[in-house]
Amino acid sequence: MRTTNHTVTFRRPFWLKGVDRVLPPADYRVMIDEELIEGLSFSAYHRVSTVIFVPAPSGSAVEMVTIGPLDLQAAQDQDAATLNSEEPASSRPLALQFEQHNRR
Repeated sequence: MRTTNHTVTFRRPFWLKGVDRVLPPADYRVMIDEELIEGLSFSAYHRVSTVIFVPAPSGSAVEMVTIGPLDLQAAQDQDAATLNSEEPASSRPLALQFEQHNRR
């Protein structure tokens, strides 16, 4: 098993399947667990879990929510589309995708 941590930035409030409320713009930690596929002549992994750490509805607690990777990508795409339609080209960020933060 290997675990990879990424930081994902949302610049606008957003919805994410699996979370019952709108989440605020912020940097979010995403953790991906993958298992080694046995019996191959090379190393290959398949994803078994993707979770995002979000603020709890109240207080300063954090919730760990299991999400689908396609749902996360859709939320990122929506965030980028919103930015692109509201900001002049000269002020758009160069990348809104995953930034690898830590690899174990």
